[in-house]
Amino acid sequence: MPRQMIGSTAAPLRMTWLGHATFVLQTPGGVTVVIDPWLTTNPACPQACKQIDRAEVVLVTHGHADHIGDLIPVVRSTGAGVVAIVELCHWLETKGIRKLHPMNKGGTIRLHGVTITMVRAEHSGGWADDDPSWYLGDAVGYVLGLEDGLTVYVAGDTALFGDMRLIGEFHAPDIAILPIGDRFTMGPAAAARACEWLGVRQVVPMHYGTFPQLTGTPAALRRLVEPKGIAVLELQPGEISS
Repeated sequence: MPRQMIGSTAAPLRMTWLGHATFVLQTPGGVTVVIDPWLTTNPACPQACKQIDRAEVVLVTHGHADHIGDLIPVVRSTGAGVVAIVELCHWLETKGIRKLHPMNKGGTIRLHGVTITMVRAEHSGGWADDDPSWYLGDAVGYVLGLEDGLTVYVAGDTALFGDMRLIGEFHAPDIAILPIGDRFTMGPAAAARACEWLGVRQVVPMHYGTFPQLTGTPAALRRLVEPKGIAVLELQPGEISS
C-alpha cells in the first residue's frame, strides 16, 4: 500500500494523520499546517501525539467538537494563525485569540507562501457555549496551493455534492483528503465519485473507524478508485507519509 505523497521528491509534502479528521501537514516550504485539531479526547489519536508544539497555520473546517476540541490549546501553545469562517473567528475573539484570518466561501488568502481558498462543504456547522450560545458558521473545505505547485483539496466533513466538479475544473487538485466513514459524511462509494469529479491522482481517507458508527473503510474505497488509476494513501494514526 503506498505511503508516499505525490509531488516533488526534493522537498515533498509530508502528512501526519492523528486520527479522525486531524492532520499535520509539513509543506515543501517548511510550513506546518494543522487541520481540525482534536487530540486529548480523540480515541484514535496516539498518546504520543496528544500535544502539538509547532504550527504556523491552523485550518478549521467547522465548529463540531470532534474538529475544534483542542483548537484553542493548540493555537495558544504554537502561536499559529487560525483560518476559519467568519462566525467561528468571532467566537475565538471572545476567547482571547487574536491571530485570526477570517474568510468565507470563495475567498483566497496567502499565508507563509501557501495559497488557501475556502470552498463549500455539505454538512452542519456547530454551536459552542451555553449562555450565550454561539453559532459557529457553515461547514467549509479548503484548497491549498503549495510552494512546489502541488494542490491539495481538504474536504472537511461533507456529503458528495455536484460542485465538486467545479472544484476539479477550477482548482485541478492533485490530492484530496476525503471523509469515508458514512452516516455523518460520505461513504466510500460517494468518495470514489468525488475523486472522479475532482480529477485527483491520490486520495487520503479520513473520518472513519473512530467510532463503530463510522463503517466506511479504505479497502472499500481502494476497490473503487485504484482500477481508475487513483492511488489511496492509507495512513495509520501517528504515521508520517514519506
